[in-house]
Amino acid sequence: MAVAQSELPRLHPVAGVQLGVAEAGVRKAGANDLVVMALQPGTRVAGVFTRNLFRAAPVRLAESNLRDDQPRYLLINTGNANAGTGPAGDQAARQNCAALAGHAGCRASQVIPFSTGVIGEPLPAARIDAALPAALEGLQPDHWALAADAIRTTDTRPKGRSQRLALSGGEITLTGIAKGSGMIRPDMATMLAYVATDAQISTAALRQLLRGAVAVSFNRITVDGDTSTNDACMLMATGASGVALEADSDRQLFAEALTDLCTALAREIVADGEGATRDAAIQVTGARSIGEAERVAFSVAESPLFKTALFAADPNWGRILAAVGRAGVEDLDVERVRIAIDDCPIVADGGLSPDYDEALAARRMAADHVPVVIDLDRGGQAATVWTCDFSYDYVRINAEYRS
Repeated sequence: MAVAQSELPRLHPVAGVQLGVAEAGVRKAGANDLVVMALQPGTRVAGVFTRNLFRAAPVRLAESNLRDDQPRYLLINTGNANAGTGPAGDQAARQNCAALAGHAGCRASQVIPFSTGVIGEPLPAARIDAALPAALEGLQPDHWALAADAIRTTDTRPKGRSQRLALSGGEITLTGIAKGSGMIRPDMATMLAYVATDAQISTAALRQLLRGAVAVSFNRITVDGDTSTNDACMLMATGASGVALEADSDRQLFAEALTDLCTALAREIVADGEGATRDAAIQVTGARSIGEAERVAFSVAESPLFKTALFAADPNWGRILAAVGRAGVEDLDVERVRIAIDDCPIVADGGLSPDYDEALAARRMAADHVPVVIDLDRGGQAATVWTCDFSYDYVRINAEYRS
């Protein structure tokens, strides 16, 4: 199934990376559900993975292979998470890696596996093995859009971002794709995200850059407060451009570009949350620490009462006030807290702001993107968390997920 060009911005090829897709029929026929990413020799790879204690078999194997060898291929299937599958799941993940290695002429430990979809069902490894030749035959550097489409599950649209960046040694490319729509409250990254660059970056620096970007992007989104068993985010640097991050200014520019790209992908996930009709940015300022600001922001962002009010475009400010109050902030002086919906003040001096305008607040809540601004007035730290509304369709999608 081809991806309409209008669905995605232009995704620039990254020298040293090729992508191929295929239909394995893992869960349903009629759509590409398998992706192979081929990395040129010497590519540096860093990853962050879910902290859920029921980590899926491919997550455990990916961490092991990433630690023990130099990755050459990424193997991604949708439709089945291969999580909660016991020893059989481990064997299935190893089987697929070995099969790809046999076709590609590399070691099985050089294949990094990823799965997403239904939890607790056996992975049809034989179907994946059978589809590998087609994915390998289709490897092309410009198949990022096809891959973005093939990694979707309940996503209504593919997600990708790309940019070119001028550094002191020349121009480099950054391109990334992601999937995620439900079971989103990442505790490291998002459901699945893959970002590649042709810059020359050491593995140690790559890990640091990825952790920094993830902390303020994928780790700041929530759709339903559920951390997946399969979350993973990968950053790959092929070095094919010959441009290294030599100067401090180059490293800073790259870090900012990577963070911007990851933030854009993360916000796309929220905007495409299961059944979502609008999204919201919960901006907390005046906190004593970033962690404190995050706690308050997530308390509001994950409140079902706030999220249903958001769906109704109802400026029910008491729900926001209550969520701030239960966030676990010690010694919070509620008389100093100020809350606004965009430019409409709603809370001041411990109660309703004298400048509150119900009609204006309702208009702001009805926007596609709703900023909620919370000033704790007790410090200099801030954080923003992005979320979306809870609609009738969220319940329907998840009630019918396995049917």
